[in-house]
Parts: sequence; C-alpha cells; structure tokens
Amino acid sequence: MTEPGARAVIVPGGGTGIGAAVARQLTAAGDQVAILGRRPSVLAAVAASTGAVDLVCDISDAGQVTASVESAVGRFGRLDGLVLNAGVMIPGGVAGLAAADWDTLISVNLTGAFLVVKAALPHLLRQRGAVVSVASVAALRASSEMGGYAVTKAGLVMLTQSLAVDHAHEGLRANVVCPGWTVTEMADEEMAAFGASRGLNTGEAYELVTALVPQRRPARAEEVAAVVTWLLSDAASYVNGAVIPVDGSAIAVDPGTLPFDPRVDVRRRPPAG
Repeated sequence: MTEPGARAVIVPGGGTGIGAAVARQLTAAGDQVAILGRRPSVLAAVAASTGAVDLVCDISDAGQVTASVESAVGRFGRLDGLVLNAGVMIPGGVAGLAAADWDTLISVNLTGAFLVVKAALPHLLRQRGAVVSVASVAALRASSEMGGYAVTKAGLVMLTQSLAVDHAHEGLRANVVCPGWTVTEMADEEMAAFGASRGLNTGEAYELVTALVPQRRPARAEEVAAVVTWLLSDAASYVNGAVIPVDGSAIAVDPGTLPFDPRVDVRRRPPAG
C-alpha cells in the first residue's frame, strides 16, 4: 500500500528512455511506480535501481493489460497517475509501409494506449487522477517517410484530449507532451542507422538532425520526464487537454525562412538538359 501523501503511478514503456526517466523522478520523490513492458531484463534493471515494481506486459494484449493494472492497483491500493509512454517506431510513408507494420504501429501506439487507459480509468477517477501521454512532434507536423508512426501519435493526442473533455468534470486531467529528438535507446538506434551511411557516429548524427533546431541539441530524457512529472502534479491542477511540445522550439521554425538562416545553404538545381 502507498504511504500517506505518496502517489501511485503506472508507466507503460518504463524500461527505457523517457519512461525510465519518469520512473526515476517519481520514485525519487517518494511515489510508488509500476513500470510495464515486454522485456523482463530491462524492466528488472530499472526496478532494481529505482524501487519501482516491474510488470511484464504486452500492452497490445487486453488480457495482459487488465491483469497488470489490477496487479498494480492491488499492490498500491490506489492509482493516481498513468503515463502512456509505450510505443514503437517503424519508418515508412503510405506508399511503402507494409500492412503488417501498420498493424504493429496501431496495435502498440494507439490500441495499446486505449487498452491501458480503459483498464486504469475507474481507478484514476476514484482518485481524481491524471493521465500524461508521451506522443511526439510527429503528431503535430508531417515529415517524410513517417506516415504510419505520425498517424498513431496524432491519434494518441486526440485520445488524450477526448479523455479530458469526457472526464474533466469528474476530476481527471489528461495532457500530452510531444518530444522532439531525445537521447534515448530507441533514438540511438535511429541515429546509428542514419549516421552509418554518412560516416557519422551517433553523437554526430544527433548534431546533424538537430542542426536547425533553435536550441541546437536534442533533449535529454530527464528534461522530457520533468514536464511529465509536472503534469502529474498538483502544480498543474488547471492544465487539462493541453498538448505541450518539448522540442527546443523545433516546430516553431518557419521553413519558408530557412534560406535566410546563415547556416543553411539552399542551392537551386541546374535547369534540366
């Protein structure tokens, strides 16, 4: 059971990256945290270093989700917060994305979030709790070869805002953070693949993909987690249905003015023929 004054929070996708950073910050503040994920060893490592409860769960499986949520609530005696952080990234636009990859993106990033919040909602309403969804700037701006991933993250934004509209009068708060490039294990893999063909190491690849981000660097997982934990807290008591980019001002950039940036060299192609 949770101590008086401590919150109980479930964090799907809590084994790595932003989810693990959220677990560290919450447990350091004295909260009880259950982390969910599919990889037992990864979850166990975070649990050992934070004191979080690790629950192996495939969030695309409704039965596993229900069992995991009930296990966490049974252990803590309550549920005050839910961080919808679990997700997968498969690149590809509509023309090239395989149907099986589309199904995977939907089942984890969107259906999985739906299943978790549906199982958790009665407990959250009892505590007048909070939901924070970790989407992406891809939910807000289209980019090349990201059609499937972006659609699921945009769907997660609307799922979360729908929760706020439907249940704010019952005390629920539901908000979204949209990180830009963030140094995590998943992003490291993307940077390794991106940099390999360009002769760049991972750090250099991060520098290149954030070269036009006004803050000139990727986020640290802890920086995104700090916004998540704030949204879970009473300090954000009247923040509801919000969508907050955590992106170093990346989406504030007007691409039509980039040629005026002295760091950008836009060359016209020579006439054909």
